Amino acid sequence: MSAASTVPTTTYLELSQEGAGAHKFYEVTVDGLVVTVRYGRIGAGGQTQTSTFATVAKAQAAAAKKVGEKVRKGYAPAIQGQRAPRAVTRRQVTSAPSTARAVAPVLWRFRTGSSAFGIHVDDEQCWVGNQAGDVYTLDHDGGVLARFSLPDGVKCLVADDFWIYAGCDDGRVYDLSSKLPFAAYDIAADVDIFWLDIHEGLLNVSDRDGRLTVIDHEDEHQWARRSQGEHAWMVRADNRAVYHGHHRGVTAYAPDGGGELWHTATRGGVLFGWQEDDAVYAGTAHRAVQRLAKATGAIEATYACDSAVYSCATSPGGRFVFAGDASSSVYCFDRDGTRLWKLGTGGGSALSMQYRDGRLYLVTTDGSLVCVDASEAAIADAQQGTVPAPRDVKLAAALPTYAPATTATAVTTVAQAPAGSVVVECVQDGGGRLRVHVVSGGYDTSWNVQFPRAIREPGARYVVDALHAAAGGFYRVRGDIRRLQ
Repeated sequence: MSAASTVPTTTYLELSQEGAGAHKFYEVTVDGLVVTVRYGRIGAGGQTQTSTFATVAKAQAAAAKKVGEKVRKGYAPAIQGQRAPRAVTRRQVTSAPSTARAVAPVLWRFRTGSSAFGIHVDDEQCWVGNQAGDVYTLDHDGGVLARFSLPDGVKCLVADDFWIYAGCDDGRVYDLSSKLPFAAYDIAADVDIFWLDIHEGLLNVSDRDGRLTVIDHEDEHQWARRSQGEHAWMVRADNRAVYHGHHRGVTAYAPDGGGELWHTATRGGVLFGWQEDDAVYAGTAHRAVQRLAKATGAIEATYACDSAVYSCATSPGGRFVFAGDASSSVYCFDRDGTRLWKLGTGGGSALSMQYRDGRLYLVTTDGSLVCVDASEAAIADAQQGTVPAPRDVKLAAALPTYAPATTATAVTTVAQAPAGSVVVECVQDGGGRLRVHVVSGGYDTSWNVQFPRAIREPGARYVVDALHAAAGGFYRVRGDIRRLQ
């Protein structure tokens, strides 16, 4: 083997189409026996895959084949950094003062400093994600517990059982279920994410062009459909269907991608979606929330508001229906559509919301997470003008902050696996992809583990606190990740 043959060589290609077409790069580096492929959105770090070959000649041949395939698809040589990243579509919203005579009974308010779309509330804590890429966790009394610092603005927060995911403007979906957040999904470079939902490990992505894309836990494309309308701000999923809301209504698709089950035109374009067991709720630009039967798509009830609806939610079973409009008001309706009350938020318009245990949690255009007492007694007092003084939550001086690990060296290293932990190993499959499998006994070693791509290295072993089996036949990590020496 000559010295020249071991000098690394890199080929960098880009594919950039006009309008909403592809805007992505593909880079192949040959370093001796190792071929490294990096790909993703132009301007982003992208994903990396590494393969090792028996000889330099075989490595070079494999690299040439990969480059040739991309050139035939329209990629062309380029200089990295000369072409700017495509602008990300951020939701354009306006927020007017409320016309309600009374203000909602706000218990506490936490100001994040930037417009907030992401919210999730569970038994233990509240989550808020804003356009600056900050995700904060708080207890139900407003105490700030921790902060995650993500690389780009947070579009939404979604939960799949215990696991919490943040969809970001950088095209990635981050798992926030442990102290080390990681990119669990990396969306295709030509998909401009509007909203996300996750069901049993399958990621459902709705985008600007009205497409619905379904991706599995290993970032592998399952199926896609283009709905009748664009600007798809709603996607919700369950075992029977994926419900896709866009500017021409709501379309339900079979969960396996087998085809359209029904389509229903709504009163105006859909700006937000919510679901219960038997119904989906669409908040629309024409001042309404509409309840659609999951089985047939029939409109069962309409909840009339006074301005465009940016968000909606329900109490369990749809007993009460809540809505937030473009005029900084929040509404409550009975199940049949009777308006029970309309109150001002005391701040901006609610871009997302969630009801839990007699409280309504809002995230707003002014970047606040707001906790509203939605009990009947509190609302009755508010309608008479009696509300508590909102408590402004302050950040703790020494707040723990967690950021995604971008390399394997950023992960804590341990000499041996602690008692009760689980060991996993990075293994290169026949197609050259790095998979992660369980080494510890008691698990199905053929299953893949959903694991951070940024820290995968061939043959490397990691220790995790626990693994949980998901319905799709893979394992999810729960707890911290450490590298095993």
